[in-house]
Amino acid sequence: MLVRAITAPGLRRWCRGRRGAAAACFPLGRALLGVRGAEAAVFLQGLLTNDVTQLVAEGNAPSALYAHALNVQGRCLYDVILYRLHRSTAEEPHILLECDSSVLDSIQKHLKLYKIRRKVSISPCPDLSLWALIPGEQPGDTSSLPKCADQALLITPDPRTEVMGWRLITKKGANLAEIIPGSQVGDVQDYHRHRYKQGIPEGVKDLPPGVALPLESNLAFMNGISFTKGCYIGQELTARTHHVGVIRKRLLPVRFPEPLPAGRVPEGSHILTRSGKRAGKFRAGGGELGIALLRLAHINEPLCINLGGDTVELSASTPEWWPKAGVK
Repeated sequence: MLVRAITAPGLRRWCRGRRGAAAACFPLGRALLGVRGAEAAVFLQGLLTNDVTQLVAEGNAPSALYAHALNVQGRCLYDVILYRLHRSTAEEPHILLECDSSVLDSIQKHLKLYKIRRKVSISPCPDLSLWALIPGEQPGDTSSLPKCADQALLITPDPRTEVMGWRLITKKGANLAEIIPGSQVGDVQDYHRHRYKQGIPEGVKDLPPGVALPLESNLAFMNGISFTKGCYIGQELTARTHHVGVIRKRLLPVRFPEPLPAGRVPEGSHILTRSGKRAGKFRAGGGELGIALLRLAHINEPLCINLGGDTVELSASTPEWWPKAGVK
């Protein structure tokens, strides 16, 4: 596989902005799928919410795009991040697709169903590893961080939001200490805690296939949708909701007063207001943090979940990285 190294001059500026905080690298259990061929971008364009043709455009093409694949009813099937591996428009388009590892077989079948006669090859990439790079809060030396960035197969800002740091793709078994000097390999649970704190959904637990709606899942806030591209599967409901401009529910970070045992709050548990009105549903979480689909009218009220006769309180918040006019 021919992959390209991305030098990261912006990485130095970003680290300086974080006051030299030591970076943590988290190994992610997400799968990578290679989509390669002359019609790779055009093929994905009709299946995903974002404008994939940007990845093969001339000039300053992005290195990564966030998107969802929807079903015909306009509900989320898969959340994906696309990575551009070809160096220029003169090369054959080569795109990596990141997805939840539990749906790798399903998404391959989904892609091949629509492939028909297009000049595209689709294959898993078990020889690659995916990492999330997130700055720590403790002081550390990152002055040398960009010096070895060219040893990475790909290093790019997370396309969803700046608070999610960077994405790093390496060969399986690569030495992270050589690629990111001074970094530490972190517990992936801390990565998920960071996601929940920021209200970033990822994978089938946070975005149940056939259930989650893209705009309620903050897809527009996370740069994951184009409202000017051509048709794609599931576009009609999404476009109509956008043009109406009314979104009554959104995924939000929630917090419990104290950490709860794993599995204590079942996925899909109803969240209630103090008066007993249904405010939304719990999606997933860990410890005292989680993510839930909530009615915006109730996010500032005291909330609770009934668990086997016990009432567990929780609170919701609006992420600071959201657009100022995000909650309507």
